Amino acid sequence: MSARTAELPNRWGWLLRGFRKYARRYVRKHFHAVRLSNSGAAVPTGDEPLLIALNHPSWWDPMIGIVLSDRFGPREHFAAIDAVAVERYRFFTKLGFVGVDTKSLRGAAAFLRTGTAILSRPRHTFWVTAQGRFTDVRERPLALQSGVGHLAARMTTGAVLPVALEYTFWTESTPEALVRIGEPLRAADHRGLDGKAWTARIETALAQNLDVLSAEAVRRDPAAFTDLLAGRTGVGGVYDSWRRLKVWVRGRSFDPSHEVVTGERRP
Repeated sequence: MSARTAELPNRWGWLLRGFRKYARRYVRKHFHAVRLSNSGAAVPTGDEPLLIALNHPSWWDPMIGIVLSDRFGPREHFAAIDAVAVERYRFFTKLGFVGVDTKSLRGAAAFLRTGTAILSRPRHTFWVTAQGRFTDVRERPLALQSGVGHLAARMTTGAVLPVALEYTFWTESTPEALVRIGEPLRAADHRGLDGKAWTARIETALAQNLDVLSAEAVRRDPAAFTDLLAGRTGVGGVYDSWRRLKVWVRGRSFDPSHEVVTGERRP
């Protein structure tokens, strides 16, 4: 079986739709907001296949990817995941997750074969946490796995999209999930690059994207972002109950955001 005719995971539509709803509820419960940087590149809107290369700061990355995927319009989404997780939770394959064994040549070959099959189809997207392990956003070099570059070298059309993720606390008790989309690296503009050169090119683009996002995270300016999902605001419990009582006595409406308390709210 050739790479381009390899079978894709047989996803169950009803399960995928239900999991997407669950993921959004779960993220909303645990985050103050999922924010997309306004300074990043626009989401490609054509039919071209996309290889999305992400850094890998936390367990939350696939969940945030699901929230972000809504910005891509009607597409078929697949994502690489550790083969051990797939063996433990077989239903992951029905959601479009592709098990990757990074410790064997057979696993690397299977990753390239399935990834190439996905990326040979229009409006298909393959999400890859290219570092292959959990890493701090400040770690340099990023040390991307070479598989992402070899997969990009096999693309005859479409683009590689570097996507930076960072999680940080601002003014609320729950964290912010920050996302920035880098400029697409189009296959047509980089013909002739081998896997090693592609890996280096993707790593440079992703590192630059991360640096910009980190600087925006430090500035803590919500106006620099578009909210993809609004989650929990305020502390809750006795603290917010007391605040609610105070504003009720004054005849005002209650806003649980901590920015009101600290005087940091912007017009």
